[in-house]
Amino acid sequence: MKPLGPIPVGYAAIDSELAIAGRKVSNLVAEAGDTPLFVYSRALLEQRVADLRRAMPARLALHYAVKANPYGPLLEVMAGLVDGFDIASGGELAMVRAAGIDPARVSFAGPGKRDRELEAAITAGVTLNLESEGEAERALAIAGQLGVTPRLAIRVNPSFDLKGSGMKMGGGAKPFGVDADRVPALARRLIASGADWRGFHIFAGSQALDAGAIADTQAQALALAADLAAQSGAPLPHCNLGGGLGIPYFPGDEPVDLALVGQRLADEFARLPDALAETQFCIELGRYLVGEAGVYLTRIVDRKDSHGETYLVTDGGLHHQLAASGNFGTVVRRNYPVAIATRFGAPVEEEASVVGCLCTPLDRLADKAGFPRAEVGDLVAVFCAGAYGASASPAQFLGQGPALEMLV
Repeated sequence: MKPLGPIPVGYAAIDSELAIAGRKVSNLVAEAGDTPLFVYSRALLEQRVADLRRAMPARLALHYAVKANPYGPLLEVMAGLVDGFDIASGGELAMVRAAGIDPARVSFAGPGKRDRELEAAITAGVTLNLESEGEAERALAIAGQLGVTPRLAIRVNPSFDLKGSGMKMGGGAKPFGVDADRVPALARRLIASGADWRGFHIFAGSQALDAGAIADTQAQALALAADLAAQSGAPLPHCNLGGGLGIPYFPGDEPVDLALVGQRLADEFARLPDALAETQFCIELGRYLVGEAGVYLTRIVDRKDSHGETYLVTDGGLHHQLAASGNFGTVVRRNYPVAIATRFGAPVEEEASVVGCLCTPLDRLADKAGFPRAEVGDLVAVFCAGAYGASASPAQFLGQGPALEMLV
């Protein structure tokens, strides 16, 4: 049998059935009216933010990266929990505005911003994290045509990356940000233009579990910010230190030591150079805030045996949970935390693979794992589904359509 990933804390059983926010999953499915269904727990969102606030220095603001999960009701909850929002498209700008979020709390990063996206962001008062000198000139020209003072920051491509990160966003040639050696000249250009200078965005990597590596990268980012600010010849109003904090998905993964990260950052803040004395700092987190607060529920519609192997065939699949299927950048496929939700906590009785309803062998949610015996009608739960699930999967593949979503 292949092991399953660790089920996050905060989930319990009621009458041998998985419960989310104190409600049995069968009741949640009945309320939603169908499966597949994503369920997000408000209580777990609130707990995660509270834990972060306790661990991190009071000076540090928390931003939510909307790309992790842009579900409207979830955004509305996050609006009351975090200090800012980071978006990556004009579509996400529309989503945060629909959720009633003040654009002044929003920053916009990402290469390839179209002129209409720049115009919408500048008009709304969003901070643009500029990815190149060319984008900077386009933004200044658009702001001039609008007669608006743009809020501009520079996304920095640092010379370092986040060791052990799932996705390296810095170090060497990258499509993201301005190479560090070219940042001071661009900063001086923006300041001289009369733009509302908002500082730097330094994002070196994501999905790291090594607290020491995260803390080391934050220290490097602070040193780089101080050096670039000095070369720019102006105070640094704001610095986004990026994210990096990951969550355990796979067997053997351990949670980030949040206390260590917080203490190391507090130590760095205690000895900041004069160039950063008045700087506002934030970290930008997506999956760490919402990933473990979500569960994907799918129903078993068939149970079949083939050459001695058991397959639990569900009405869901990779079109909703691309990452759990191993097709979202994973080099070696490993099992997410998956359980038979309607037999939650029951002992393992068999080896089975949980597969989806698509006509592709890639559509596999759990591979040869140990489960209690499950039958047609049972519900399967895929955990760590609160980030990069519904919005990061090909919902229209084979005409299947999107899953339902609900916040409880």
